[in-house]
Amino acid sequence: MRIKTCIINAITLALLLSPILAFAEQDETEWNNTLKNQYFSGKTIEESNDIIELDAPIRAEDPALVPLNINTKIKQTSASYIKKILVLVDKNPFPFVGEFEFSPHSGKADLAMRIRVNTYSHIRAIAEMNDGKLYMSKKYVKASGGCSAPVGADLDAAMQRLGKMKFRLDDGVNTKEPTLVQLLISHPNLSGMQMDQVTRFIKKSHFIEQMKVSFNDKPVLTAKTDIAISSDPNFRFYFVPDEAGTLKAEITDMACESPTARDVCKKGNTYTETFAINP
Repeated sequence: MRIKTCIINAITLALLLSPILAFAEQDETEWNNTLKNQYFSGKTIEESNDIIELDAPIRAEDPALVPLNINTKIKQTSASYIKKILVLVDKNPFPFVGEFEFSPHSGKADLAMRIRVNTYSHIRAIAEMNDGKLYMSKKYVKASGGCSAPVGADLDAAMQRLGKMKFRLDDGVNTKEPTLVQLLISHPNLSGMQMDQVTRFIKKSHFIEQMKVSFNDKPVLTAKTDIAISSDPNFRFYFVPDEAGTLKAEITDMACESPTARDVCKKGNTYTETFAINP
């Protein structure tokens, strides 16, 4: 009888919560009232998966490591290409995740990364074409506490590795088609909301602010990022290695007094890594 009562109570609670959760998923308040005007004032955005499609888990297993896959449906050519992609998390303390600039040399504007999500929220990827047209794809993700989750047990060790990078081309090199490349970066990417597990003090934000990837000095991927990028960032993207040459990554970090304001910040260091390509 007790088990039956528990089941009935659980079903009743689920039925009561369903309208509330459905409303939350439809909540566009932050986007409509603030973010849209802040980033795209006076511009028309088409919500469609025909140009760009965002893939993310409905419920995050780890809110500090939420995987995002941005898949694009067109090739990057000199005549028509995705110029940039803006990624936002509506209800993060600092909604801006990153702005990623592409070129025809990218071949494809697909992008994958891991981010922090602080509460139930829409995540948006907005693509700007070279002709100025805007296309948006969004996902509602259930997560909690991603921005304040501890970085790890040994922050000192993480700081000693800071700035080290590694390129990985798992599928080899194709000189005519876009080649998938992975860039792994050692950096705690402190959000400014995390507590030091030893001292119990909140650590000041310290994150990668700029990233530039080029091939033989031609831009492949240029990014401006912020605290929502996970610790030890891992980016996957494409480029076309149409000749032998050098793939180069350059990152610059920054520290800010506040996790949500950028008026009092200090530039950090710049780190560089290269990788020889021999098709």
